[in-house]
Amino acid sequence: MIQIRPLSHDQSVPMDLLLLADPSTEKVLAYVQSGSCYVAFHKQDMIGVYVLTPLSQQTVEIMNVAVKESWQGRGIGKQLIRHAISEAQAAGFHTIEIGTGNSSIQQLALYQKCGFRMASIDHDFFLKHYDEPIYENGIQCMDMVRLSLVLQAD
Repeated sequence: MIQIRPLSHDQSVPMDLLLLADPSTEKVLAYVQSGSCYVAFHKQDMIGVYVLTPLSQQTVEIMNVAVKESWQGRGIGKQLIRHAISEAQAAGFHTIEIGTGNSSIQQLALYQKCGFRMASIDHDFFLKHYDEPIYENGIQCMDMVRLSLVLQAD
């Protein structure tokens, strides 16, 4: 059984997990500071993480979703996304957003299975904001694909 809860003040930020989804330590530390970090546990083993960051009074963004490699493919990512949606709804947000690379094929499928719709493309995002090239699935990650989900009607 998986338990998801906020990262407690006495726990250190799980950088090893967060860096699976975002290779920039500097960027990860910045959004962890401004957001809320949630961790998934199986018994005492930390197996997943996500960071939820408010963008405005009405919109919140999932900044990072990562699952320990040995636990990938077991539905943990979907549980984390659903938990984030539930937390955003409970906090009264209208919209939840998430962004991923054009080369992140599995993530794009997962987010759409969870109800997110493609909203926009930030062309050359990863070329402008990351020093080193990123490759996934044999594709260079260049563009940020932004997805959103409306949580409650106006």
